Amino acid sequence: MTNTVKEANAAVSTQQTSQDNPLADFGPNEWIVDEMYQRYLADPTSVDPAWHDFFADYKPATASGSIATPDEATAANATKSAAKAGTDAPAAASVAPPKPVTPPTPAAKPQPAKTPAAKAAPKPAAVDGAAPTGARTTVLRGVAGKIVQNMEASLQVPTATSVRAVPAKLMVDNRIVINNHLSRGRGGKVSFTHLIGWALVRAVIAHPEMNNTYAEVDGKPTLVQPEHINLGIAIDLAKKDGSRTLVVPSIKNCEQMDFRQFWQAYEDVVRRARRNELTMEDYAGTTISLTNPGGIGTVHSIPRLMNGQSAIIGVGAMEYPAPYAGMSDEMLTELGVSKVTTLTSTYDHRVIQGAQSGEFLKVMHELLLGTHEFYDEIFTSLRIPYEPVRWVRDVARTSEGQIDKAARVVELIHAYRVRGHLMADTDPLEFTIRKHPDLDVLQHGLTLWDLDRSFPVGGFAGKQKMKLRDVLGVLRDSYCRRVGIEYMHIQDPEERRWIQERIEVKYTKPDAEEQKHILHRLNRAEAFETFLQTKYVGQKRFSLEGGESLIPLLDAVLQASAEAGLDEMVIGMAHRGRLNVLTNIVGKPYEKLFNEFEGWMDPKSAHGSGDVKYHLGQTGKYTTPDGAHSTTVSVVANPSHLEAVDPVLEGIVRAKQDRLDLGLHGYTVLPLLVHGDAAFAGQGVVAETLNLSQLRGYRTGGTVHVIVNNQVGFTTAPEYSRSSMYSTDVARMIQAPIFHVNGDDPEAVVRVARLAFEYRQAFNKDVVIDMICYRRRGHNEGDDPSMTNPRMYQIIDTKRSVRKLYTEELIGRGDITVQDAEEQLRDYQSRLEEVFKATRDAAGTPPRPHIIAEAPEPEVTTAVEPDVVRAVGQAHIELPEGFTPHKRVQQLLDRRAKMSTDGGIDWGFGELIAFGSLLAQGVTVRLAGQDSRRGTFTSRHAAIVDSKTGKDFLPIASLATGTARFFVHDSLLSEYAAMGFEYGYSVENPDALVLWEAQFGDFVNGAQSIVDEFLSSGEVKWGQQSSLVLLLPHGMEGQGPDHSSGRPERFLQLCAQDNMRVANPTTPANYFHLLRRQALSTKRKPLVVFSPKSLLRHKLAVSAVADFTQGTFQPVLGDAGVNGQPLDAGSVKRVLLCSGKVYYDLLQARADRGIADTAIIRMEQIYPLPVEELKAILAQYPNAEDFAWVQEEPANQGAWSFVALNLLEHLEGVRLRRISRPAAAAPAVGSAKMHEAEQAALIEASLPRP
Repeated sequence: MTNTVKEANAAVSTQQTSQDNPLADFGPNEWIVDEMYQRYLADPTSVDPAWHDFFADYKPATASGSIATPDEATAANATKSAAKAGTDAPAAASVAPPKPVTPPTPAAKPQPAKTPAAKAAPKPAAVDGAAPTGARTTVLRGVAGKIVQNMEASLQVPTATSVRAVPAKLMVDNRIVINNHLSRGRGGKVSFTHLIGWALVRAVIAHPEMNNTYAEVDGKPTLVQPEHINLGIAIDLAKKDGSRTLVVPSIKNCEQMDFRQFWQAYEDVVRRARRNELTMEDYAGTTISLTNPGGIGTVHSIPRLMNGQSAIIGVGAMEYPAPYAGMSDEMLTELGVSKVTTLTSTYDHRVIQGAQSGEFLKVMHELLLGTHEFYDEIFTSLRIPYEPVRWVRDVARTSEGQIDKAARVVELIHAYRVRGHLMADTDPLEFTIRKHPDLDVLQHGLTLWDLDRSFPVGGFAGKQKMKLRDVLGVLRDSYCRRVGIEYMHIQDPEERRWIQERIEVKYTKPDAEEQKHILHRLNRAEAFETFLQTKYVGQKRFSLEGGESLIPLLDAVLQASAEAGLDEMVIGMAHRGRLNVLTNIVGKPYEKLFNEFEGWMDPKSAHGSGDVKYHLGQTGKYTTPDGAHSTTVSVVANPSHLEAVDPVLEGIVRAKQDRLDLGLHGYTVLPLLVHGDAAFAGQGVVAETLNLSQLRGYRTGGTVHVIVNNQVGFTTAPEYSRSSMYSTDVARMIQAPIFHVNGDDPEAVVRVARLAFEYRQAFNKDVVIDMICYRRRGHNEGDDPSMTNPRMYQIIDTKRSVRKLYTEELIGRGDITVQDAEEQLRDYQSRLEEVFKATRDAAGTPPRPHIIAEAPEPEVTTAVEPDVVRAVGQAHIELPEGFTPHKRVQQLLDRRAKMSTDGGIDWGFGELIAFGSLLAQGVTVRLAGQDSRRGTFTSRHAAIVDSKTGKDFLPIASLATGTARFFVHDSLLSEYAAMGFEYGYSVENPDALVLWEAQFGDFVNGAQSIVDEFLSSGEVKWGQQSSLVLLLPHGMEGQGPDHSSGRPERFLQLCAQDNMRVANPTTPANYFHLLRRQALSTKRKPLVVFSPKSLLRHKLAVSAVADFTQGTFQPVLGDAGVNGQPLDAGSVKRVLLCSGKVYYDLLQARADRGIADTAIIRMEQIYPLPVEELKAILAQYPNAEDFAWVQEEPANQGAWSFVALNLLEHLEGVRLRRISRPAAAAPAVGSAKMHEAEQAALIEASLPRP
């Protein structure tokens, strides 16, 4: 084979677009677009403007002789005119006559093949005498007359014929595979003649002497070697009067084509022949011909050879050998008998010898049996993603062998279920024939001879016995088309069977209405992006271009949700395509979006700083196309931190579901998360969120995960961004089914979307859709991706959009009309133009800063009646009948019942009194965290466990009234996802008291993104309010650097614009009032509590019952006196300000040392700063001269930096000094003895011995 052809065959088309393919790619209706395209070229105004963009980059590789440009049209018209005048028009310049045989004299008459001979062809002999009486006579003119001349001339060519019988089995089987694949795309069929014709071309390339012709030049015999292979194809045409005529136009330059181009050029010539549009140019320059008398049953023929041609190849009928003609199909299959076709090569014996012709037919024979990668190259050019059928000898049949084969068929089915996704054509950018040994029938001991044999399949595809051909057809349709499915890692056989029953079925395409709806969605998606790109050049919008199929995907899930009666679908997604989703799915008004592009802000939605347009959320109403069903749809706000929104969304959805309270199977709010491929594989919070999916405290009935897989992360290719094969492999850990789908096939995308939704509804589990697409532009619109991904963007730059490709498919298959397509596009474009004009004309609201000042705390009654305290205590001993707690737990329960009346209430019980009293008031309480049911330090016991049965019981849950519920959950060992979930829950249910507890406060930094992006700034960015409580155990107690600090300095650094509350309470009662204020206040702000560890059992950290039944939260606690005796305020010289556990260390030391001139004041709330309360207490000590801030944290940590920066400006005349550990890189030392020494030094500096 020549290098040219090798290169042509290796140059695999990366897309099925008309840029690479002629109009035959449109199947039976390609002539519609063909004619419209010709009109467009001649006069663009003659075509509806909606098609201008469609044709702008439409560059068909036209077959020779078809009309593609005005110049060629003019040339073709001239040729037609010459033909009508009864003269031969010269060949077009594009068909070069053989150079060596330029005629020496102008008198020589040109032959039909444009190979001039020195000697004129003899004229036909005249018929003497009249016709028989009564006979009709017709003078043969034009093409018919030319045929007479050619036949007469052919008598002058000395020919010989070679004959070869070729088994047709492999050709039949591969043709079935090819046409099954084509029927799922744009339609069209490959015939046996196409395959044989292509084998002929390939054989001529291997034996170029078969393309040589004979001529006489200057009276001398001459061997002519044409520059190109121009294949003549004999076409039998029926006339209107019933008569038939044979024409032999030629396909030019066949050696430069791959099979797809050859097939389409062949179809183009046949189509024009049947429409009577052939010109003399089409007949000129033929070097070798193909005729197929087998089409009418002829087994063997010796056709005539025209002057100027090398050979004519005849194809006989495909029949079983005569001895087998009477056998049944079953017997023929069992015996392994193939149909046979006869190939004849009638050649010009002057320049071609018999051995050459025989070798030529041998090569054709080999090619049709699959050697020289014949079928591989055909499959590649047609983008068929799996290996062709291979020619092998049949395996000897024995009874044991047959049993073995039946088992191997079952093995093959299993192999496709497990590995079929590896052969699926899911990448719209790259194409290769995918191979895997497990999926090769030969590896399973099966051959092409078994294809028509029946085997037991045990219910596969709903049948007990099937032919292997049908088995493979179902397997390929199910697992190897444009969808690849991973599900065999699921351990539940019921789930696997459910999926198999829905995918191992015969494919049915959507009806016309659904196709129009899909196209409508694609039109809107693309037009929206094109519009913004045109109107707002260079502005960041993170477009969806290349992944527009996301819009019909989300639409399909929404439609299914509405039809299933779901209450809402909540979407969480990053920036890619977000604006498109907001407008085309959620229904965000275009006016609002365009205003954001113009820089205006909606004063009603302005909150503090605001945020960029592609981070904002929106809620809308979705109605199905038929108007019969509707549901709510919303997109939640998110930051640029990829995947951070995942757990937040789950929390929001769980809160909505808890409010509906429909039980375990009432998951009528659907969470849908849209991910990027690089982020889904790279961000750890994805795995954390997936791990939430089946946990009792977090499950939401299954999330639909959609990966918009544009195959690059900013600039990083997949091979540098993950170690796994797929970006979705992390989802296998929760046994979620994964559907990989080609984003260029919107029908497959929609089908997968519906299947994913149905799976979620059936099993209440997560499901993943990996929509493989591409990103047309850079990471943002100002980026040039070709600098780092040049090869990828060479492909992308030449790709037509999903909408254009789908439009071509629908028109080509005859599913919609041209008018349908252009009407949809025109309507949407006009709508956008109208809104854009209105937006530009309207005066927007100029952006202005929105200052949020610290608002005073609303008055909230936090004290409760003594009966409420007693009821909480009583609930701890009123256990279900037969319930047996652990012996130590029973003792605790009895103590709590006694505390509720006698006092001495400790921290754990004080907290439960807060929870129980809120439940009694109808307020839902949800507490989740690591070991939160018992408490890290064995202090809470909100849930108690039967020591005999293992069942649990929530004592205070019985106090709930109305719709209030008490949830307490041990979380997964996560901070990021666990906190994010609770934040989302609190956003959606602001009336509930929602708490997240860290095992130790030190571990909260694992959720720093949630703190920074949501907790501290969500309200000013998005107007999103949360009242989440963080419980962070904190205190320097000698437990080392990782079990000492909740990092108060970091939270205080984030405090501004009244965005949160930060507290470090020191008494159970004040903590009780703090929690109740948080739950009952109308001022919704997050609360960060630095909760105690050693104080949980400290003998002084207890409260009386009266402390719960009167008073309220105290942001500042004044001096408690020495041994119950108040200080003499006038004699106080030193005032120590502190917060948290260190207070008790100072209190004990002061009593031990008998110091009476030092007051100790506790700041229970650090932000908002309790300035007025502090002023009032400091005013009690007029003679104080020394003021110090005492903290046990190092100088660069704790509250000191915040206090020094913000408090002093409010305290006139107060010079505050710091007493603390020295600045340190770690929060605490690792040695207990060193800790004790540091603590002693801290106390000594604060309270020097008298």
